[in-house]
Amino acid sequence: MQIFDRKTALMDYLSSIKTTNSSIGFVPTMGALHKGHQSLMIQSTQENDITVVSIFVNPTQFNNPEDLEKYPRTLDDDIVKIAQINSNIIVFAPTVEDMYEGKTLSHSFDFDGLENKMEGKFRPGHFDGVGTIVKLLFEIVQPTNAYFGEKDFQQVQIVKKMVEKSHLPVSIVMCPILRETNNLAMSSRNERLTLQERDEASIIYQTLKGAKEKFANNSAKETTQWVENELNKNKKFTLEYFEIADEDTLSTCVLKDKNKKYRAFIAVFINNVRLIDTISLN
Repeated sequence: MQIFDRKTALMDYLSSIKTTNSSIGFVPTMGALHKGHQSLMIQSTQENDITVVSIFVNPTQFNNPEDLEKYPRTLDDDIVKIAQINSNIIVFAPTVEDMYEGKTLSHSFDFDGLENKMEGKFRPGHFDGVGTIVKLLFEIVQPTNAYFGEKDFQQVQIVKKMVEKSHLPVSIVMCPILRETNNLAMSSRNERLTLQERDEASIIYQTLKGAKEKFANNSAKETTQWVENELNKNKKFTLEYFEIADEDTLSTCVLKDKNKKYRAFIAVFINNVRLIDTISLN
């Protein structure tokens, strides 16, 4: 397995092995890999000649210093998990210094308003950090296809917008959410939960499924009120937001339009651990 911690070394290596017709699949991660990440890697290896996986906890997308400090870092275990999938996968695990060259700052992006909703509303500057690091990584790896999980649906829309506006020749592939046996969406942050908290967090997806049923015959406002009431029954959970939005524009649904696709988005805290999830509503 080829492992690089410097971008110039990775770029030189990729230049030496790729041909004019080579396709490169890229899976950007922040490590603490789980089966959801692994499913992205498997799909990439099936669809591309070369697959690169990055492991980098990006400081510019954290607006909470404590969250950045506590984010799990398990590089050795991550490398073992990648090797079990395919030993030909190339791993890129750079330092902050190498990626940002001593200037750990994010650039300002215009995502046509997508950045001001939900995650962006509650995490100021988050998507500038995401756009900055993903653009840097795309410029280094120069992938044909890049793979992201559906759990981060808003982030995927942001990345697509960045690719469009930056005229980058990358296809963004969104892959289905993988869930634990209790239907909790797989996430690196789940590692910070106790076993009991992890089990209790099944309420998040249960509530989303209930919201889908409610939305079929009720307004977005009524559905939202129902979700808030359900989660407020359990004092261990703090609802940060629940939003029903247009899948394409992420605009909040006020009046339902039968010609639009809607999606529910949720962010919940349990013991200071922030979990997000999403579900298609039609």
